[in-house]
Amino acid sequence: MSRLFNDNEVTKIASGASQWQDQYDKNMARAPGKKGSYSTVSGKEIRPLYTPCETRGFDYTDKLGFPGQYPYTRGVQASMYRGRSWTMRMFAGLGSAEETNERFHYLVEHGQTGLSTAFDMPTLMGYDTDDPKARGECGKCGVAIDTLKDMEILFEGLSLDELTTSMTINPPASVLWAMYIAMAEKRGVNRSKLGGTIQNDMLKEFIAQKTFMCPPEPSMRLIVDTIDFGTREIPRWNTISISGYHIREAGSTAVQELAFTLADGIAYIEAALERGLDIDNFAPRLSFFFNSHIDFFEEIAKFRAARRMWAHILKNRFHAKSERSLLLRFHTQTAGCSLTAQQPFNNIVRTAVEALAAVLGGTQSLHTNSFDEVLAIPTEEAAAIALRTQQILAEETGVVNAIDPLGGSYFLESLTEDMEREAFEYINKIDEMGGMLKAIDRNYPQLEIADAAYTFQREVDERKRTMVGVNKYVIDEDIPVDIYQTDDTLEEQQLARTNKVKNDRDAKRVKESLEKLGEACNSNENVMPRLINCASIYVTLQEMCDIFRAVFGTYRDPGTF
Repeated sequence: MSRLFNDNEVTKIASGASQWQDQYDKNMARAPGKKGSYSTVSGKEIRPLYTPCETRGFDYTDKLGFPGQYPYTRGVQASMYRGRSWTMRMFAGLGSAEETNERFHYLVEHGQTGLSTAFDMPTLMGYDTDDPKARGECGKCGVAIDTLKDMEILFEGLSLDELTTSMTINPPASVLWAMYIAMAEKRGVNRSKLGGTIQNDMLKEFIAQKTFMCPPEPSMRLIVDTIDFGTREIPRWNTISISGYHIREAGSTAVQELAFTLADGIAYIEAALERGLDIDNFAPRLSFFFNSHIDFFEEIAKFRAARRMWAHILKNRFHAKSERSLLLRFHTQTAGCSLTAQQPFNNIVRTAVEALAAVLGGTQSLHTNSFDEVLAIPTEEAAAIALRTQQILAEETGVVNAIDPLGGSYFLESLTEDMEREAFEYINKIDEMGGMLKAIDRNYPQLEIADAAYTFQREVDERKRTMVGVNKYVIDEDIPVDIYQTDDTLEEQQLARTNKVKNDRDAKRVKESLEKLGEACNSNENVMPRLINCASIYVTLQEMCDIFRAVFGTYRDPGTF
């Protein structure tokens, strides 16, 4: 055992802490400030002072260790940001492929080191712009991608073998990935050289974000197809980004975000193992995506607990042998739900604090929200400020100089311990239900998140929790903010391009390729080669997704409240 303090020392400290507590209580009784409990944004009560008493029996080797060594509490690389800074990956999707390509180039020229793509709602749901369900939604919340032609325009002039690309796409993730692979290979870039991530996490869609196509079971089949194909063909690609971000945006607590995300990861591993895949072949390419909310220390504790828990799960539950399988690598985005339309420039400060928490928590990749994101698609100026926030953190503040500089803090280590214990309690409950698919069927995570969201909003409404500019320090004046406006003719232009592609392609080959895709869906054949073939001859997104819907059926949310 390598304890930080022996029992005698802790006993002495406890005695001193008791005397201090008496003085503290007397001072607080006379203090004009806040009375009552102090808690994190998730509602966890925080004591006024943390000492070695809170980490009694804490074993350094077992719980903390060293960066790049099990249990990875202090980071997944030995050198962390001294060896390589986190990837600065700003989210972008501006209606048309041309506009988004222009924004990509703008961000790369200003120091961004990875691409991240936001898609519009029809694309997210697997529909082309010309479908009646898509009318009026083209380009409203991201870029519209109907065919390979759009993908070719989107990444024109960008080095696909040098930049990594993240695509925030879920129900039709395999289709968008197939388009990206086909586009790269048409440009002469071998698929083995491609690096990036597709989100591809349907479990969290059923739990939180609510973009659907097929039911849970066939959705899992498609996800395992991508994991299998990526492991064999595209070794630099993360074929899934197991995402807590949207769970948190839906209103969960930090513990719920952590627990449900890792439980989703367990479900994906179990599905891949059932397919016959080897844990040490595919686990190193599982990646994660977390939210960095406004409660600074709680978020840092969450990231540290996540690494330790995942290493424990892979080593002891799934018996992974490769060290790389144990590493929880994650992207972070600052909390969109913490941004306010009131006094929007305050959001710059919120984002900076959240980004700092992500960095001190050891993230591998980071998106910082723009201050105007709560109002509209970010302007270039707002996106530049968000990117500069990361660059200032990396190059001016000195926070990258020491690895895990808050490690050993009585407060932080106690928070991390509590986070781990409470998250495992949730995971154990889900295991008792038969796993995450069964828990989703019972609406367990959905109801837990709904309760947490209700509690938080009630606290804000009752002014028990402060949101600056919303329920405290409110001002009447209007602050002018430039809003990015989507071109009103965008939908018309997109329809014209998609129709031209359809008219110019080989209709016979399209029909044959879709038939073969249907045959793959109806068998045990991996769908990815068929999807790549379809994409390469300009079969549309919806045409491929309609095959999925026809074979696997569609899913409707039960609407539990």
